[in-house]
Parts: sequence; structure tokens; C-alpha cells
Amino acid sequence: MTNPARAVQEFRLPDLGEGLTDADWVHWAVAVGDRVELNQVIGEVETAKATVELPSPYGGTVEELLVEPGQTVPVGAPLLRIATEDGPAEPAGDSDGPSRPSVLVGYGPGDAPQSRRATRRISADAGRARDGDPPPARPDAKPGARKLAALLEVDLDTVTGTGRGGVITRDDVRRTAGHGDEPTAGHDEEPTAERPHSPAPEASPERTTRIPVGGVRKRTAEAVSRSAFTAPHASVFLTCDATATVDLVSTLRASPAFEGVRPTALSIVTHALLHAIADEPSLNAHWDDDTGEIVLHHDVHLGIATATSDGLKVPVVREAQRLSLPRLARSIAEVADRARTGRSTPSELTGSTVSVTNVGVFGVDGGTPILNPGESAILAVGAISDRPWVVDGALAIRKVVTLSLSFDHRLVDGEQAGRALATIGAFLGDPVPMLLADT
Repeated sequence: MTNPARAVQEFRLPDLGEGLTDADWVHWAVAVGDRVELNQVIGEVETAKATVELPSPYGGTVEELLVEPGQTVPVGAPLLRIATEDGPAEPAGDSDGPSRPSVLVGYGPGDAPQSRRATRRISADAGRARDGDPPPARPDAKPGARKLAALLEVDLDTVTGTGRGGVITRDDVRRTAGHGDEPTAGHDEEPTAERPHSPAPEASPERTTRIPVGGVRKRTAEAVSRSAFTAPHASVFLTCDATATVDLVSTLRASPAFEGVRPTALSIVTHALLHAIADEPSLNAHWDDDTGEIVLHHDVHLGIATATSDGLKVPVVREAQRLSLPRLARSIAEVADRARTGRSTPSELTGSTVSVTNVGVFGVDGGTPILNPGESAILAVGAISDRPWVVDGALAIRKVVTLSLSFDHRLVDGEQAGRALATIGAFLGDPVPMLLADT
């Protein structure tokens, strides 16, 4: 009997799309010596947009792992080597015959995308299961917690999750690693026995902590730096009476049209922004550096700045100008929830043409947001609070909000930005007639 020919195949980080050129390796789901099947998940990478699972393009035995958790890997760099038993295999696209479609984030050819949290994936020990024993379920942890666990060399199986539904958070990992109760500066530290040490965070003699930056935080830093130093920012501010908007939100929550979704003041604000863009289309545009042209977008892809445990993400509501208020409110809630729970795909976190950020949820009155690269405007919404306000010549207590609009002065003038913000303020002051005009 002839033994099957063995060949060692090298799997390289594929093009993840959306203009991404590298990714941070978060977690290996296989080890050297494991037997892997075609399309079996081998590990996770974190891009600027999301954490995704990578499937193996080969079936065989893992010969070598070539990257470490926490390492930034450029597209095309080798990840691991797999010994196959079918002889040399040509990578997809290199043979003359029919090629298997490229697969990504754990999907087989033709499979529909699924939530990375909706379907439990195999654990890092799955490939080592023997004698038909089912592999243990992989601990449910947020992407940032997985990356921190890899850096601190913490086994997630030993961590008790305190997040929603028992999800493991970064704080849970820090507590398990012994970093949860570090003394603050100015307090004496009692010596401890064999405190775990790791490359990060690393305490220096000057009592500082160095935290490696990668994934979403690294890309956010790069994006805001690029935006701040390429687009000439300017901002305008408006404080307005939003009492009618607050009253309308209360009414809408009892409406059958909003069944299953909780409308908020942000829903009304974003609808008002869409009205302003219809009058001032330069707010939904970008500056083409290569040609020196202004590019106006016909569709409004609305970015919703969302704070997550992994950092700032901007999920996108596509063609927002086509949506009714109930559909807009539902879409905003859905994309924000997917971003917070780590279920957004890279394509859901790219392609916005204008953005809105609700800084009011943090209890602040306003701010000057930095433009998302490639956009000409971003609207910041402050906290709605009770303040004294003059109504018909008399002082009254009203629901008041401060709005700020940052814009790229290369393609938006102060006049256009001011008119747009005034339109939004007028909408919030009396939203019902404008909403009725949309029906």
C-alpha cells in the first residue's frame, strides 16, 4: 500500500477587505500537532473594524504556528504551516481549474454570515480532543478581553465573567492576572509573593504603566491623527430648546409604529440632520486629495459613534435618507447594539459619509468632535437638561440641548455649517410639522 503524499502548506493572512492592510492576532484555536479540517476556525484576528475568525483553507496536521497573540500581522504574512496528505495544493486562484471561493470569518463557500457570538466556536483545545470526547466550549469573552488575556498569559477557562450573560470583560482578566487591585500613587505597597509578570502592562520605576496599543484603539488613534492633521477643522455651536422633541419622544414610545423599538431624542436629532443635509449637501461629501475635487454623495450612510469595551466604533446605517423615523430609530439601535456586543462585521463599520456622536450620554453639555476620515461633517449632541429659558418674554424651565457641528473647511463654509445647524435646531424646537411633511 502506498502512503499518501504529504505536503506542507503555508497559510497567509488573507486580504480582509475594506482597505485594511494588517490585523492583530488575538487567539489561536489550534496547536502544533492538531488535526484540522477544511474551513475549521484556526484563530481570531482583530482589525480596525471588528474581531473575525479565520478558517483554514487546508485540511491536515498543524506543523508550526508562526505568529504570537498580540502580534500585528500584515496582509500576506504567513500564519501557520499545515501538513496535508493530498499532495501539493494550489492556493485559491492559482490553478487553471475551478477555484474554491475565498472564505473569511469562519464561513464555508456559499454560507451566509452569522454572528460570531450567535454560534459558539470550538475552543483552543478542540483539536486536541481524543477518543471522541466533545471539545469544551470556548469561554465567552469580549474581543478586547481575549487580546488582554493573551498579553497577560491568562487562561480564559480560569476567569469568571461578570459581564452581561457571564461574558468575560477586560476587568475580569485583570483581576485574574492580579492587576485588579494595584495600589495608587502615594500609597505604600505591601510586598506580595510571586505577583504574575507579563510584558504588558509594564510598570516602570517612575510608577507609570505602559499599555500596548493595537486593534481598534490603534486604528482609532491613527484615524483621528490623520483627520486632525489633514482636514482643516472648524466648529459651530447652537444651544436650543428641545422641549417639544422630548415630549414627542414620550408620545412616540406609546405608538404602535414604534413597537419593539425605543425611540430616543437621538432618533429625532439624526432625522433633523438628514433634513439639513438635503438643504446643504456639502455636509455629505468628501475631499478627493488626488484630484482636488469635492465629491458629493447621493446617499447618506450615517455613522453612529458608539463607545464599546474595545474602544470607539462607528457602525453605519446605510441609505439613511430613505428611512422613515421608526425604521431609522430601529436601525440606529440595531447597529449600535451589534457594535457594543462585538457582532459587527468589518463592512458594517466602514463606508459612513457623515457621522453623529451623542456625548450627552456621558452627562456633558457638548464638545468639538474630530471628523471621521473621509467625511466633511460630524454632529455632536450634548446632554438634554432643565435650564432657564425665555419663552414669549417670560422665564421658564425648558429642556435645553447644545449641538456642535465640526466640518472640513476645505469644502464646507461657515455659512453652510451655520445654516445646517440652525435647521437642526429649528427641527428640535418644533419637530411635528417637519415630520408630518415627510409623510
